[in-house]
Amino acid sequence: MLYQGRSLCCGGGERVRFEAGDSLVLTTDLSHDGSIKVPVNFDGLHQQLFAGINLFADDGTLSFTVERIEGRDIHVRANSGGTLKSRKGINVPEVSLGRDLVTDHDRTMIAFARDNGVDYVGISFVESATHIDAIREIIGGASPRVVAKVENQGGLDHLDEIAAATDVIMIDRGDLSVETQIDKVSVFQKRIINVARGYGKPVIVATELLHTMIDNPFPTKAEISDITNAVIDGAGLLMLSGETAVGKYPVEAVARLRGIAEVAKAHVAASAPVPSPSSEIANAVKALSLSLPVTKIVVLSRSGYAAALVASASIAQPIIAVHPESSIARSLNFVPGVRGVHISGLTWQGADTPVEVLRNLRQRDIVNTEDVVLVVGVNTGDERAYLNIFQTFRISALDQAPVAKPFQDGWLATA
Repeated sequence: MLYQGRSLCCGGGERVRFEAGDSLVLTTDLSHDGSIKVPVNFDGLHQQLFAGINLFADDGTLSFTVERIEGRDIHVRANSGGTLKSRKGINVPEVSLGRDLVTDHDRTMIAFARDNGVDYVGISFVESATHIDAIREIIGGASPRVVAKVENQGGLDHLDEIAAATDVIMIDRGDLSVETQIDKVSVFQKRIINVARGYGKPVIVATELLHTMIDNPFPTKAEISDITNAVIDGAGLLMLSGETAVGKYPVEAVARLRGIAEVAKAHVAASAPVPSPSSEIANAVKALSLSLPVTKIVVLSRSGYAAALVASASIAQPIIAVHPESSIARSLNFVPGVRGVHISGLTWQGADTPVEVLRNLRQRDIVNTEDVVLVVGVNTGDERAYLNIFQTFRISALDQAPVAKPFQDGWLATA
């Protein structure tokens, strides 16, 4: 993830332990190692705080009140006991820290990601489409793609424009609970998922999904319910953090998470309606997948938007999304239920594109003679909003398939 939030760290891996009422010193002087003063990696933090303001750390589990500021040193009082570990985030909900949309660190990390074939980069504390556009400008191409983290009130206030601009949305429930109201986090989660799915964008739900498994081999019933409801609501991806980073049972936690999610997905496929009734594409795919003997769905899309729309239908059939660029094809594996496949030389305008794609997939044993395949092509843009295409093919009769008649502007356009 790109650093774009507010984080503090204890130098040298130190852990600072304290009791309620203890005094600590945070500092923007990074020469300290954390043994006496805790260095904070936001250079101007001491200039924007004042006595009486509250700070929160480690997803809001630690709380401090500022007592005074002395130069670069921030003297705080602990409101409860705990341990401040290295590289834990800090939140200051009462103050806008006024950071630049793009920092030098962001530019460095994006260059590294681009040079090393990273598929996705994440942006913290996204509050506008402008922020996403600024990151895309630095990326300068189709890859890496963008994960926008919605984790404060600004993100909630501009949720629609963020969902329209990004590739994936991530809900960081730790920061969101501190930056807004913890009692409303579950409601905010449902709202974010609903809006994102309306734009055909996958959603990652993160923070404390299996928190008790950091120290225990079994989850609580509440954690199981939390994961189940996230999947039923439409979350496409679930993310562990402390459970696998510092937990005692990382393998067990991943296995448990997957098992719970699979049960929830089976429930959705068997009984739940399409979560976004306004999505005509999702409704059509759902209806066709239930009424026809379709075994696989092949999606042709330039941007990946169509693949996300098809996946939002929560269907049981495997979804295969093809693309001529290997980086984009690879990134489509991130969309829940979708397998991205690279087909070199694929053209979008040919009338025989679906047949040629299916022949390619058959040669690679991705589809077989027993399959009945639904091919989906989606257009975007108001002037062509209804030039969406659905075709079914029996792979056993593929060589006798007639060539589709092209539309005036080509079989597949801009999705």
